[in-house]
Amino acid sequence: MYQRTMEKVLKQVSKSFPVVLVTGPRQVGKTTLLEMCAAENMKYVSLDDLDVRSLAQNDPGLFIQTYTPSLIIDEIQYAPQLFSYIKIAVDREKQNGMFWLTGSQKFHLMKGITESLAGRVAVLDLLGLSNAEINHTAENSKPFLPDVVIEQANGISLTDAYRKIWFGSFPRVIDNPDVRDIFYRSYIQTYIQRDVKDILNITDEITFHKFLGAIAARTGQLLNYADVARDVAIDNKTVKAWLSVLEASGLVYLLYPYHTNVTKRIIKTPKIYFLDTGLCSYLTKWTTPEALEAGAMSGAIFETYVVAEILKSYWHTGQEANLYFYRDTDQKEVDLLIESNNTLYPIEIKKTATPSKTAVRSFDVLNKLNKQIGHGAVICLTEKNIPISGNVTAISVENI
Repeated sequence: MYQRTMEKVLKQVSKSFPVVLVTGPRQVGKTTLLEMCAAENMKYVSLDDLDVRSLAQNDPGLFIQTYTPSLIIDEIQYAPQLFSYIKIAVDREKQNGMFWLTGSQKFHLMKGITESLAGRVAVLDLLGLSNAEINHTAENSKPFLPDVVIEQANGISLTDAYRKIWFGSFPRVIDNPDVRDIFYRSYIQTYIQRDVKDILNITDEITFHKFLGAIAARTGQLLNYADVARDVAIDNKTVKAWLSVLEASGLVYLLYPYHTNVTKRIIKTPKIYFLDTGLCSYLTKWTTPEALEAGAMSGAIFETYVVAEILKSYWHTGQEANLYFYRDTDQKEVDLLIESNNTLYPIEIKKTATPSKTAVRSFDVLNKLNKQIGHGAVICLTEKNIPISGNVTAISVENI
């Protein structure tokens, strides 16, 4: 059993909101989290149960009378009809912490939330286990910023880093490494395709599986819709529709370039990242951590892992992640920018144990943005956190 960073946040917001919704991909531990945090008198019901789902869809009023608060409703996206009746219940009772909901498909959820429960619901995003949660140091987790330097830093070897990357962050795989391939194969068949079919009515599963592999192969790269469409033999419109569902399911993340009116030379295409590197590695057919580390995706998958871990540091503490990247037509690039308190913190991500000053030579380009530039970082495989310059620190990937 892993302590999740979100435990504290969940309990806090439940004291201030009548409804809490925890979203995220399937199998990342949403139900387990809620059950761990729930009081003894809190009841649980799952809409994966077809009889329960039928009642919720066909007679939501009777459902709320049958399953009374305090209540956990699992997979709420199957019955958006419940939102109006939950609103009536919370407006009548005027108590906080009445309903805890989970959902793995934001595509369905957010419309019902904004229409029926605006102002009454706190929405939390949960991904797979963070490195801090795996290392049982979740109680110390904070949103990552480069100027909060850990003095007693932990390093990690190249081999161990890619082993973590290759296995990914799903709790079942972390607990049972031997089932990794079986888990990911089953995950694609029973979760992704089922959820996507509910929305897009996909009949050609082979093409959709090819699409998943094409997106996974492009993790950490600029997103080119036409390029993906050509590889998969579908049109651009289909690429955008399928990708929007992967994004809503919490499986991929689009990182947008930082843009101001100061410069017109910034590239405006987003970069795409798979949010679980184990699933990404499986889809791109890297059969061992060693092959992944030595292969063509080695740098991109390392960058993907870092971006996902930084995202978790924000989302799992209930914070918004204001993340961007910088790239202009002069080929000047900064891998990641974190905006916090009107300050931009630049980050380079390098698969190296000994970063040099040349790794951050592009940071100077940010000065023309007319923004305050904070302490920078090179996230890498250094054994300990060491200064590269007066305002840039090399930080071990193990400490984000």
